[in-house]
This record gives sequence, structure tokens and C-alpha cells, in this order.
Amino acid sequence: LPSHLGVPPGRGNCPLTNPLPFDLIYTDYHGLQQMKQHMGLSFKKYRCRVRVIDTFGTEPAYNHEEYATLRGYRTNWGYWNLQPTQFMTMFPHTPDNSFMGFVSEELNKTERQFIKSNKVSSMAVVYGKEASIWKVGGKEKFLAILNKYMEIHGTVYYETQRPPEVPAFVKNHGLLPQHEFQQLLRKLFIGFGFPYEGPAPLEAIANGCVFLQARFNPPSLNHEFFRGKPTSREVSSQHPYAEDFIGKPHVWTVDYNNSEEFEAAIKTIMRTQVDPYLPYEYTCEGMLERIHAYIQHQVGEHPCSPGQPSLSSLGDRPWFPWGTIPALPWAQSCSSGQPTTDPVQVPSKGRQVPALHTCTQTCRRHGLVCEPTFFRFLNKKEVFLQLSITCDSTEYEMNHLYPAVAENVHECYLQKEPLLFSCAGYNTKYPLAPARDYRKGQVALCRDCL
Repeated sequence: LPSHLGVPPGRGNCPLTNPLPFDLIYTDYHGLQQMKQHMGLSFKKYRCRVRVIDTFGTEPAYNHEEYATLRGYRTNWGYWNLQPTQFMTMFPHTPDNSFMGFVSEELNKTERQFIKSNKVSSMAVVYGKEASIWKVGGKEKFLAILNKYMEIHGTVYYETQRPPEVPAFVKNHGLLPQHEFQQLLRKLFIGFGFPYEGPAPLEAIANGCVFLQARFNPPSLNHEFFRGKPTSREVSSQHPYAEDFIGKPHVWTVDYNNSEEFEAAIKTIMRTQVDPYLPYEYTCEGMLERIHAYIQHQVGEHPCSPGQPSLSSLGDRPWFPWGTIPALPWAQSCSSGQPTTDPVQVPSKGRQVPALHTCTQTCRRHGLVCEPTFFRFLNKKEVFLQLSITCDSTEYEMNHLYPAVAENVHECYLQKEPLLFSCAGYNTKYPLAPARDYRKGQVALCRDCL
């Protein structure tokens, strides 16, 4: 690594004498730590070139070192003071980070026809290869219902004896090669609530299966699983992406504790015919389109050179076309013309994000995406006035929940630290959330971005 980075001897004590030979470096948190160790003082200069592959995301409150330390958000993985968009996730958890994704196999015409001709209506495969997944409480009730209608298959690993957690009526195949596993995906792929946000449901849906998962009420923050990760995100189901961006008829999210709802879903799924489906953003072409857009616009407009501050070189201004920038997710009417100054379309009537909802959730309910790039255009007292928000007093504070307003006392709160602009987090006040539209099947890009 030191030789590739052009690091001189000295355990990072000496700065790089030659320009870094890479425009971009994709790495993970471990690689980031090694780069800092070897590059020493030069790391700060070149950190804008780093893209961190970060499965579950890093929220701004955890990324800002001083703030994370003062407010109790410091973990083993955060506090790097990067632009939040430099963290790249498997799924679009929060718009604060960049959605990198991955490529799932797309069936050709012959394979799709084969699947269609070999469909069955009463075969279910359980998601999960670990015996511990079968320890979920209350499984006996919903498995008994499922067993009334379908033949249940499992792929739980074992060496000599059948895992006792797996009921006797389940046909357990043990670990299978991928092509043999895919042959089991004939009708239903059912999750027990864990693991969270894996690739397997997308693969099952791409093979023509329906994915059935549990709805978490209230939303779950699994402290053991998320412990130490730089996020406070709560999940509403085992696979929120499948729930929010795919949905019925391919994805059913139900309350497993409600026997009537669960049984009704099984009956409907048995009658429903679905074709193999893969969201465009998880195809090879879709991922290449998205990564190309990131490379061109996150870096192309703001090249990182030794003479520029490392953090201001990424995302100085939005690269979305002006005409596509909506204003606020609660707007009852928003014009779409080009603004004369800042790209903020002010609705004739406005209301704030409901308390205890994140900006991400509120925007999604309105068919939009929270766009953190636009926070700095909202973070102005004059914009509050345009929104008919009365500010008897205005405070500037370093807080990841701002800008916000307490309407009952006419107090307004503006963000002091741009790195803390965030679509995540809950607030007892009413935060303001800027939003944009997005392309169906490519949530990272607005409709007219390319």
C-alpha cells in the first residue's frame, strides 16, 4: 500500500512529495485506517478522493468527529469528517450517503421462460442459512399456517445432525450451490426477520419468487446487530428497500403476529402469478449508469487537487438541473421553473416534517427523496420568511437536526456546521427537509439528471 500511494519512509511523518497517482480510491473502513496510518499528514489533503464502501451507511452525526464526541455518537467506525456522500452503501438507506449498490444476476429470455414453465403454487423457501434464525419467537404459529398451504424448504447448514431448531415438517437441504438453490425458488421466499438487508431477496425476486417478510411495529433498532455501527436508523421490516421500492405483487410485508393477515397474504400469494423482476438500479447497466454519474459529477465538477481544501472539493453545488429541483416534501403546489437565485422553490403553503419522523421518511411518503445538497439553500432566515414561518428568535447551532423550527414559540434554528446537514434523525421540533424527484428504478438520480 505505501508504494502504491507513493508514501516516503517515515511512518507517515513525511508528506507525499509527488501527486497521488489515483483520481479516486474505493476502500472500506479498514483500508481508510491504513491509508491514514501510512499517509500521515498527507491524508487530510487527499481524503476527498476516497470513497468508502459502507454496507449500512454512516450518518452525519457519527461522521463529524467533534460533534460525535460531544453528543455521544462516537463509534469505532465513524468520526472521519468526510463529506457524507463519500460513504457508499449497498441499499439507499439514507440520501446523506451515496447509494452504490451491487449487480444482481439478470435472467435471459430462455431462463425466464424456463422459470415460467416450472412454476408451482405451493412451495416456500426460508431465507437464512444459520440455525439461529429459526429461534425467532412465535415462529410455530405462522409456520403452522404456512405448512397448511405450502411445502416448506430450508437451507440451514449442519455437519452431522439435523439442527433441532428446524421443525420436522421442513425439508432441510443444508447448504446448496447457487444453481441448486435457485431451483428451489419456485414460488415463495419467506424471511423470519433476520438477516437485515441482504442481497438474497433481490435474487429470489429476480428468479420469479414472491418475497414475504415481517413488518416491525414499532420499527426495530436491533441493538446487537447495529451496535457500534455509525447509524441510528430503525428498520420497518427485514428488507426496507424491498418494501419501499419494489412492493406488491413481488414483495409482501405483513404482521406475522396477526394470524389472519398472515394467512390472507399466503392465500393471495398462491393465486398470484409474478414474472421475474429486477430493479434497473441492480442490473449491470443500472449500476454503471449510477457510478458514472457519481464519477462525473461528484468529482468532475470539483476536482480534488493538492491546492484545494479536501472537504470543499466534493459537492460545492448541486449537479441536478435547476428545473428538476422541487422544494419541500410537504408542498401542496410547487412550481418547476428555473429559480432566479438559489434553487429553492417556495410553495404557496408549507408545513414542516412531522415530529418524530425523519426527513427521509417524510419525503418518501410524498414520492420524493430528501436531498441533503439543498439544505444550505434552506438554511437561511430569509427562506424561513418566504415559507411564512415566523422567527421571533433565531439560533445558530451545530446540530444534525437543524435547520428546524419550533412553531409554538416562533423559534427558528439554523445549522452552523455544513457537515451536519442530515436527512436522518428524529426531532421534537419540526425540521425542514428539501426534496427532489427520482427516476423509477434509479433512485440515486433525478428524472432529468442525465
